Amino acid sequence: MMSQMMPSQMHMSVEYSNGYMIQTQEPSNNDYTIQEDEWDRDLLLDPAWEKQQRKTFTAWCNSHLRKTGTGIENIEEDFRNGLKLMLLLEVISGERLPKPDRGKMRFHKIANVNKALEYITSKGVKLVSIGAEETSAKEGLLLWCQRKTAPYRNVNVQNFHVSWKDGLALCALIHRHRPDLIDYAKLNKDDPMGNLNLAFEVAEKHLDIPKMLDAEDIINTPKPDERAIMTYVSCFYHAFAGAEQAETAANRICKVLGVNQENERLMEEYEKLASELLEWIRQMTPWLEDKSPETSLAAMRGKLEDFRDYRRLHKPPRVQEKCQLEINFNTLQTKLRISNRPAFMPSEGRMVSDITSAWTGLEQAEKGYEEWLLSEIRRLERLDHLAQKFQMKATSHEAWSVGKDRVLSSKDYESCSLPELRALLRKHEAFESDLAAHQDRVEQVAAIAQELNELEYHAASVINERCQAICDQWDQLGTLTQKRRDNLERMDKLLETIDQLFLEFSRRSAPFNNWMEGAMEDLQDMFIVHSVEEIQSLISAHNEFKATLPEADCERQAILSAFTEVQKIAQSYGISRNIPNPYSDITPAEIGLQWEKVKKMVPQRDSVLQEEMSRQLANEQLRRQFAAQVNIIAPWIQTRMEEIGRNSADIGGPLEDQMSQLKQLEQVITNYKSNIDKLEEHHQHIQECLIFDNKHTNYTMEHIRVGWEMILTTIARTMNEIETQILTRDAKGISQQQMNEFRQSFTHFDRKKGGMETDDFRACLISMGYDLGESEFARIMTLVDPNGSNKVTFQSFVDFMTRETGDSDTSEQVLASFKILASDKPFIMPEELRRELPPEQAEYCISKMPLYKGPDGVPGSLDYSAFSTALYGESDL
Repeated sequence: MMSQMMPSQMHMSVEYSNGYMIQTQEPSNNDYTIQEDEWDRDLLLDPAWEKQQRKTFTAWCNSHLRKTGTGIENIEEDFRNGLKLMLLLEVISGERLPKPDRGKMRFHKIANVNKALEYITSKGVKLVSIGAEETSAKEGLLLWCQRKTAPYRNVNVQNFHVSWKDGLALCALIHRHRPDLIDYAKLNKDDPMGNLNLAFEVAEKHLDIPKMLDAEDIINTPKPDERAIMTYVSCFYHAFAGAEQAETAANRICKVLGVNQENERLMEEYEKLASELLEWIRQMTPWLEDKSPETSLAAMRGKLEDFRDYRRLHKPPRVQEKCQLEINFNTLQTKLRISNRPAFMPSEGRMVSDITSAWTGLEQAEKGYEEWLLSEIRRLERLDHLAQKFQMKATSHEAWSVGKDRVLSSKDYESCSLPELRALLRKHEAFESDLAAHQDRVEQVAAIAQELNELEYHAASVINERCQAICDQWDQLGTLTQKRRDNLERMDKLLETIDQLFLEFSRRSAPFNNWMEGAMEDLQDMFIVHSVEEIQSLISAHNEFKATLPEADCERQAILSAFTEVQKIAQSYGISRNIPNPYSDITPAEIGLQWEKVKKMVPQRDSVLQEEMSRQLANEQLRRQFAAQVNIIAPWIQTRMEEIGRNSADIGGPLEDQMSQLKQLEQVITNYKSNIDKLEEHHQHIQECLIFDNKHTNYTMEHIRVGWEMILTTIARTMNEIETQILTRDAKGISQQQMNEFRQSFTHFDRKKGGMETDDFRACLISMGYDLGESEFARIMTLVDPNGSNKVTFQSFVDFMTRETGDSDTSEQVLASFKILASDKPFIMPEELRRELPPEQAEYCISKMPLYKGPDGVPGSLDYSAFSTALYGESDL
């Protein structure tokens, strides 16, 4: 009942005029009957001492009675009728006592005093004699004073008498809790009167502590009264105890709110980073899916260069962002789980799985775009080659066909002689032979045009128009040829002789001349090859052609010998040596000129083929160099991946050692990046040389890119897992040995290395000392496997074990803290939050707390209960 004077472990003795005193606890078994300093027995009989005792106790009683608007001046007189004594007990206890007797007779007064004493006895408080010794309350109060004044100079509280004479101890207590009331640095130890009066005045004016002592009494007494000072000092304890409790509650709330605000900042950062990454993917995907073909090879190579810039400059930073995003997400979830907050659920479309899916779609589009680019470049190269070949053959055929329709339409046979007619007939036969020889050329032109159409050549309409013109002319030539033959045959009976030598010349010279034209076309024919074997095949074919030249020369000489024979006969018989050949327009001079052209083109063809052979050999060297590099880098990446796996599987050492090893390995990987860049440059050079295959290695640049991204992602994720375990261990108070035991147990029972199955998890718990029934095991499974996958991950296992072995903050703790700040009210006011919490934390609470809707609320009151449960996901605001 008197516990308001001192801490809950402190107890006081109070003397009344009836010879009793109230003591709240019996003396303990410890020997406290011998005081720190023995009391002077003569002092008990000193009138001055008795006066000080009365004054102190009177002031203490008035400090409580003035709450009811009354007070006392004389203890014996004012407490005699028991009325104010009962009122004092009601103020101290907060309870109503029985109704007092209002009579003025002596028995009325005795009845009231007895009611007060009966109430004290009913609360378990013993009435003991005046001579009873102090209990442990004195030591508790002394310890509190020592702890609070320890940092202050010239203050050494060892008792409740001489340690307080200079007034510095009282000023230190006030300054410790209310530094705004006293400037302790300006106090002087040699001015005890000023120090004591300052403390008394400040305490009475600002702390509502009545002035129970006189500075003169304390200074002029060799040993001030211990009980009086204890009573006065206990008022300071009660004045400041509420503030300390509120400060503790405010600090707890600030800590919880700080965690909550940091989590919200991490959530906003994740949402922002995820939105930016998804937006970049949405921008890049349509570009990679746009496969609009270009009409020129240069334009397609420009697209290929843009794609290389994307791969080299734009994509790598996004790969880092994606990896960092996953790390941030895992760290945030770990912090939420450690602080008993609900798991973070990103907004729709921004889950890690959504980003992974979008990224997979981007890489698929990227792969398809690259394959399309290379395919289009090959197609355009083929188209350019075919178009040039078409132009050359079409031009050759058109040059040959010039004037043929005019000759075939001529009616010269009507006025010629028989020899001339026979000559015309033979000439027409030679033309038909030539026409048949050109059939293959026309078919080649049509076949090339057909292929250009199938490959969607951009100028196909021009090609088709020209090809159609050639075919129409060819059909017309066939019709005219047949018609002229019919006319000549009708005149054949009229003609009798014909020069057989000219005929023989014409018959042999036309095919030979056609052969030479075909050979010149072949010697000038353009080619495209991609390997040494292909150019070697062309060189072999060319060597075979050169081997036929001697036989062709013999044929040429035989043809020329027929014309020479004509000249001999003409000379022998006096015929003009300028007799025209009626069967052919081909002359020996033309054959000789064509033959010289063929011989000149042969070495030129040799030179072109050798140049291409050199280029293919250089390309082969590039292939071998690339293979040599990639065959080293790919196994290196695989080795580092295995090192990461071994490190993550090592459960023997501290987590910090594993993190250190991973950081060293991460530095090794970072330093190796230059080798990847060199390989990228070499690969770019190979593509610029249009090298698309490599038989010297099974690895491609795409393999290296995927492996490099995988090793970066794997080491980042592994480091994040180790960091998560460190965070969990430190936050939950788990020792390194406990964490190693958890990891060792999990590894032993994780038989398939994909998470413990249900039976393995049960066996693991039994091995760790858990005696599980079916219902208890089912409850634990709902905690570690909420999705019902029948798999227990290592993180779930650690979370369960830490909940079993560690402490954590709860919504009940936060709720209790707010209740203290609200002085036990079910609501709290904004001004109370601003008074007890830092400005930022106070405004955060005011903005988040809902209005209190209870019947006992006041305007503007806030519901801290709903806010506390919402912090831990137990309700919605």
